[in-house]
Amino acid sequence: MPSQAALLSADSAAAASQAPRSELTAALAACRTAFVGVAVFSGILNVLYLTGSFFMLEVYDRVIPSRSIPTLVGIALLALVLYIFQGIIDTIRSRVLVRTAGSLDEAISQRAYQIQIKLPLMPPALRSMQPLRDLDQVRSFMSTVGPATLFDLPWLPLYLGICFLFHPWIGIAATVGGLILICVTLLTEVLIRGPAGEAAGLASKRSTLAEASRRNAEVVQAMGMAGPLGAIWGECNAKYLAAQQRAADVTAGLGGISKVLRMLLQSAILATGAYLVINQQASGGIIIASSILTARALAPVELAIQHWKGFVTARQSWRRLNDLMARIPAEASRMALPKPAETLTLEAVSISPPGLNKLIVQDVTFQLKAGQGLGIIGPSASGKSSLARGVVGVWTAVRGKIRIDGAALDQWSPQDLAPHIGYLPQDMELFAGTVAENIARFQPEAPPEAVIAAAQAANVHELILGLPEGYETQIGEAGTALSAGQRQRIGLARALFGEPFLVVLDEPNSSLDQEGEEALTRAILGVRARGGIVVVIAHRPSALAGVDHVLVIQGGRQQAFGPKEAIIKDGPKAAAVVPAAGRNPAAASTPLRIASPLPSAVI
Repeated sequence: MPSQAALLSADSAAAASQAPRSELTAALAACRTAFVGVAVFSGILNVLYLTGSFFMLEVYDRVIPSRSIPTLVGIALLALVLYIFQGIIDTIRSRVLVRTAGSLDEAISQRAYQIQIKLPLMPPALRSMQPLRDLDQVRSFMSTVGPATLFDLPWLPLYLGICFLFHPWIGIAATVGGLILICVTLLTEVLIRGPAGEAAGLASKRSTLAEASRRNAEVVQAMGMAGPLGAIWGECNAKYLAAQQRAADVTAGLGGISKVLRMLLQSAILATGAYLVINQQASGGIIIASSILTARALAPVELAIQHWKGFVTARQSWRRLNDLMARIPAEASRMALPKPAETLTLEAVSISPPGLNKLIVQDVTFQLKAGQGLGIIGPSASGKSSLARGVVGVWTAVRGKIRIDGAALDQWSPQDLAPHIGYLPQDMELFAGTVAENIARFQPEAPPEAVIAAAQAANVHELILGLPEGYETQIGEAGTALSAGQRQRIGLARALFGEPFLVVLDEPNSSLDQEGEEALTRAILGVRARGGIVVVIAHRPSALAGVDHVLVIQGGRQQAFGPKEAIIKDGPKAAAVVPAAGRNPAAASTPLRIASPLPSAVI
């Protein structure tokens, strides 16, 4: 009977055989027809590569002894035709490889982009990954002669076999040279793996720091941080260059050794052939033909050594992409649910930032009905913004459920849920494009009337018309062509686009003046009037003017929830205060008084 270990091994093998292929492997498998074509072309090419050797063999052994000009012309024309076919097939093979790489990119690029934009929401260990750059590395390698070289390597025995047909000693010399070059290739793999991996990690760190500095250029310039950050970047860049240099040194050194060995081998083959001719064991043509043939046989090995760095880099990128796709699987298709129109419910919800074990929000429970507005107040770092991220599905609740019309957020497809949610984050940014495109969330062919309706709901329509080109105004990267208040009001219009059922606004009045705050209050009341639900994270009393419920959070825990007038002393009076930004800072920072016996909390 089979042992238990054997049964377990068989079960593991069966499970592995049934495991689904990775997305990259599946995309590559879809190109198998192209690879079969490349393999066929490589076979034809490697046969055509014999043209030069046999042409020299015929010239020395047939034409020169016979002094026949017609024979020379005939084999010269035949060689010309074969060389033309060789060039055509080589060109076709290269074009097929380039298009295969493009096909792989086309199949994976959207998936890689989706992963790229999700990485900031992932654990810290994954945030430095750059799947789009890794995909570029794989595509670039597939577009070079590197893969073609791998297709040429299996034909090495053909050339060595022909060398043995010329004479066993010539075959032995070529085989020994080939084995030495293969050992050099394996040594290249061992020596380059460490420096190449280190260089890849440092490249990611270097680009991340540079991108962070670019995004915060104003702070870096104004506060004199360019020097210290430049020193940190320079240190990282120096380490990256050192790792690159070590990898290049390995490739260049072993590549040089391979060239010397190949030339030495050619000379050895010539010497062996000369010895055989002297002893009348071979013809003069075999000397030249075997030398050319040996050089052609070992050329793929030499090219493999020269391109091994690119191969190692592409392999590392392939593994990182596979790992990311396994960790961040594609969204599964879900049955479409009805358009939400009734309630938002939180059931003992606890939230933790991705990758951290610390709970920022703990056991928050409340329910809102259509037409209601909720203001969330509490001290700084009490978990208000974290709760907002959980409500819109940016962060996943580690405990409890967040439901819209009774359906938990994980029952919705993100693409199906997105039109029903409007979100204005605390650190709001716009994208390079027109004002209309930003409001429409860059949806293709968005109805102009829907864009205008969202702008009117945010009370920003007149402001947009006052811009140089109205709705077609290019706002620049991150909205740099607009003021902070204009960006925030256009961000509010984006949140209201399509009349979403749930609108979550995190400190929506942080950059607004009195006119903007009044417009914000009207927008909140407008969402409630059409039957939507509004959640507002507030640090200034004026933001609560349009809500009817208040949730108090302190230390990540819910302290109170209920009608605004019942939670806040002099609620209507306090909520009606709309201080002008910059004119009265004291009013903007005045704490709301929480009804006894709840602890006081600064909004």
